[in-house]
Amino acid sequence: ELMSRLRSKLQTLYGERELVLSEARVCAMRGTELEALVQDVCRHNEFERYMMFIGDLEKVVSLLLCLSSRLARVQNAMRRIDGNTDAEEKQSLLERHKLLSRQREDAKDLKENLDRRERVVSGILTKYLSAQQLQDYRCFVQDKTSLLIEQKDLEEQIKFFEEQLESVERSIR
Repeated sequence: ELMSRLRSKLQTLYGERELVLSEARVCAMRGTELEALVQDVCRHNEFERYMMFIGDLEKVVSLLLCLSSRLARVQNAMRRIDGNTDAEEKQSLLERHKLLSRQREDAKDLKENLDRRERVVSGILTKYLSAQQLQDYRCFVQDKTSLLIEQKDLEEQIKFFEEQLESVERSIR
C-alpha cells in the first residue's frame, strides 16, 4: 500500500514536472521574441548588457537554489546527530555546513548585484520599449525566475519520493 501511494505521488509529480517544462518552453519562446526586439531597438552594448543579465539570471538563481538545497540536507543530517555518531562525521557535517553557509552568502551577494544590474537593464529598456513591451519584459523575468524555482522544487520532491520508494522496495526484498 505504501509503495502504491509513493508511485502515485511520483506519477503526480512527473505530470506537474511536464507542465512546468511546457511552461518553461513557452517562456523561452517569449524570451527569444523579447531578445529579437531588444536587439532591434537597442545599441549593441546595451543589447550585450541585456543578454548578460538574462544569462546570469538563470545561473545565479540556480546557484542559490542548489546551495540552499544542499545546506538544507546538511542541516537535516546534523539534526540526526546523536551519541552514536562518530566525531569525524560530526566534524565533516559542521565543516560542510560552514562552507555551504559561506557559499550561500556569496551567492546572495551575487543576487543583490544581479538585482542592481536588472534595474540598469530595465532603465535602458525604458528608453526603447512601450509600456506594454516593458511589462512583457518584467513578466518574462519574473516567470523565468518562478519557473526555475518551481522546477528545482519539483526535482527535489521527485528525488525524495524516488529514494523513499527505493528504500521501501529494498526493505521488502
